[in-house]
Amino acid sequence: MLSRIAESLFWIGRYIERADDTARILDVQTQLLLEDATVDEAQTCRDLLSCMGIEDEQAAAAGVDLYGDVTIDQVLRLLAYDTGSPSSIAAIIGFAREAARGARETLTVPLWEVINTTWRPIPSGHFQTLRPPYVFSWVRERAALINGTADATMTRDEGWQFIVLGRSIERADMSSRLVATTALSSGTGQWTSALRASGAYDAFLRTYRGIETDRAAAEFLLLDRLFPRSVVFALDRAEQALTNLSGDPRRAGFQDEAQRLIGRMRAELEYRSLSDLVETLPDEMERLQRTCAAATDAIGRRYFAGAEALAWKGVG
Repeated sequence: MLSRIAESLFWIGRYIERADDTARILDVQTQLLLEDATVDEAQTCRDLLSCMGIEDEQAAAAGVDLYGDVTIDQVLRLLAYDTGSPSSIAAIIGFAREAARGARETLTVPLWEVINTTWRPIPSGHFQTLRPPYVFSWVRERAALINGTADATMTRDEGWQFIVLGRSIERADMSSRLVATTALSSGTGQWTSALRASGAYDAFLRTYRGIETDRAAAEFLLLDRLFPRSVVFALDRAEQALTNLSGDPRRAGFQDEAQRLIGRMRAELEYRSLSDLVETLPDEMERLQRTCAAATDAIGRRYFAGAEALAWKGVG
């Protein structure tokens, strides 16, 4: 497969997942601020922007002072509506559509159409008129439609593996950000909100037989091997995709640097005691995010080295 097309497919998977998970994280935080009057809005917003990787320079360019009284409206503009912000849902959907144009000959017609249809409300201005919580629901529904169309219409060849690889790495990264923002929040019921945002609440209640604790919720979102949005599940799927792409059943070691990084991170999460993990949860989630970034760089060097620079890539 041409490296340019492979890179486009990888980033389609990442961007659709990023838009979906950004909507989920914003949904959690806006609900907490609405339901708990004791929560410090400015500090919650600063923690959220920090966990989402918004630096001082990017915030200042959008007119947001990270050291002042940051409001939820400013956060929503920066992370949802502003097409000039590369971290916003609107910009991310635009990046996904440009990536789809780059791989147009590889995508199925239904998949291209659903991605293009999802993008159309953004240049028309209709997306900016949607308000929480409807906008978050709309983004989640469109992401589910795109992923479902890909699942139903694409053959399980290399192109499919690159989409799954991008989706899985992004899901692990963004799930870690959801866990980190929840752990930093001072509101009550934040873990229940995180479970609901992940679509995990019903599965969690069945798994833990109706017993709700913050510790159990963190364990479920991080370590459950059967829930598709858990960090460990996503890392495992990324490993499988890399194995399928390499086609090299090695008897010892790993030649693929990305597979080594992801596998080591997954093993460290699975074999550490939950008590140790929970004590330093934000720091561990930050380390996981750095691992996902390093794995993405390694994938780029191995599979996309011959690809020309892609202007739509935005943030990595």
